[in-house]
Amino acid sequence: MKLDIPRLETDRLILRAPANADYEPVAQFLMDPVRALGFGIEADRSRAWRWFAMNIGHWALRGCGYFIIEDKASGAACGLTGIWCPEGWPEPELGYAVFEGFEGHGYAYEAAMRTREWAYTDFGLSTVGSHIVPGNTRSIALAERMGATYERTYKNPYMGEDMIYRHPSPADLGLASKDGAA
Repeated sequence: MKLDIPRLETDRLILRAPANADYEPVAQFLMDPVRALGFGIEADRSRAWRWFAMNIGHWALRGCGYFIIEDKASGAACGLTGIWCPEGWPEPELGYAVFEGFEGHGYAYEAAMRTREWAYTDFGLSTVGSHIVPGNTRSIALAERMGATYERTYKNPYMGEDMIYRHPSPADLGLASKDGAA
């Protein structure tokens, strides 16, 4: 079965389907207890592989998931961004993370903004939140930079306490959905 995972671009980045070569940088990220703390830490390579495969399955079942963020200049996989809505989530989430060595370049912001645009204009969402573990100040700052505001805290079945930061609606952003509605 071939999945129809879109390929999105920004000036500096490509957001694309996961490929075999992406497993190593994704696994290194997921197994890093500091870097993956607000994303979901995997204990070992086997668990990281299950997450990697689950993300591809998420695309098959939900029509969305995490894109690999690729730096156009180097071709390196530099992070993840996407729409995530597994069982137990109260709504679709806009998530984002950059891998070690790629911080401070604005990649997470650029990729997350393009993902949000896709979620509204092509995927058809009318609202989206970013679910952030309390204390993840970098993620909160990015959500706020994107115009999101704190809405509420809830009990995430996988992460524990999570705060939802509500992003501006498509209408607030002047975006039309794929059916032409603003």
